[in-house]
Amino acid sequence: MTRARQLFDRIRARRTQLGLAIRVTVAATAAYAIATALHLLLPLWAVLTSLIVTQMSVGRSLKATRDYMLGTIGGALYGGAIAILIPYSSEAGLLGLLGLLVLSVAPLAFIAAINPSLSAATVTAVIVLLVPTLHHADPLTSAIDRVSEVGVGAVTGLLVSFLVLPSRAVRQIRASAAVLLELIADALAELLAGLTRGRDNDALHRIQDGIGTAMVNLNAIGSEAERERAARLSSGPDTGPLLRTILRLRHDVVMIGRATVVPLPVEVQLRLAAPLSEVSTVIARFLRSAAGALREGVGAPPIHPVHVALQHYAEAVASVRQDGLIRGHASDTAERFFALGFSLEQMHQNLGDLDRVVGEWSEASTDKTARVAE
Repeated sequence: MTRARQLFDRIRARRTQLGLAIRVTVAATAAYAIATALHLLLPLWAVLTSLIVTQMSVGRSLKATRDYMLGTIGGALYGGAIAILIPYSSEAGLLGLLGLLVLSVAPLAFIAAINPSLSAATVTAVIVLLVPTLHHADPLTSAIDRVSEVGVGAVTGLLVSFLVLPSRAVRQIRASAAVLLELIADALAELLAGLTRGRDNDALHRIQDGIGTAMVNLNAIGSEAERERAARLSSGPDTGPLLRTILRLRHDVVMIGRATVVPLPVEVQLRLAAPLSEVSTVIARFLRSAAGALREGVGAPPIHPVHVALQHYAEAVASVRQDGLIRGHASDTAERFFALGFSLEQMHQNLGDLDRVVGEWSEASTDKTARVAE
């Protein structure tokens, strides 16, 4: 029973990926069946297109469908025009066909390099140009066939994304934001611990790299969520405040990292060790609790302990300054000491913003937003 439960929990943890696998399978099967029923020349392209446009979220599927259809139509028009205006004849031989290929590929490849969303245009133009030489069809028919095949695959993939276990980017952004908050909590704990015991730079680099990757992923999902909102496919909260708050917290960690390159002087360590430990523990706990709240769609955790811990640290810093423990040290030591205080104060403000936006993303706030939108 325990093993069955563990297996169920593992599958549940990957339900988004499992849903994508099911959607891709349904889309490919349906696209092939529809293309065959319509007697399209190459059902393969309908199947491949359905695989391309069936993405992790509805928002991403919308973008993939738009980009692929625009590229396909543009490539079909250009490739068809080249084939009609400069018809290939067997007398021209291989060099003539190579010349047409260069004329077709070069401009479209240049455009795709500038705008990658139009990369399908180059492939389409080549197919429209070469398929007539293989099947003895005219270029216009080849272009129409290509657009029809891609159209069937795109529409099928998009419909499957909407109807079969649909996954909204608004839901995915919760999990991605939670991962980032946990990484920021780990990085903060490692950085502040380094002020008294030195720090594990290898561990810190791994955490920082993970934060960078997770931030890129979160921004991509945020764009997909806003695309869904613009298409009125989702009525969740605006993603902007959440993304901006997490980005500012990321910047706070970077600033704290610069201020904690080396440990504080021993006499300062003795005075700040306890309040710094409290700050590290309380803020890391708040960040992890906020991550859990985002995942579960519940209200933000209490932020009062953060206020108290930072107040204790501010009092300890004032005591250090009053006793002149920073005097007599190198100027860079004083700069790092004050920079750390400034960075923690900035983080304090940003944690307040996080408290607010996590509340907005709670299930109650989301339901309220949905009712207002209706």
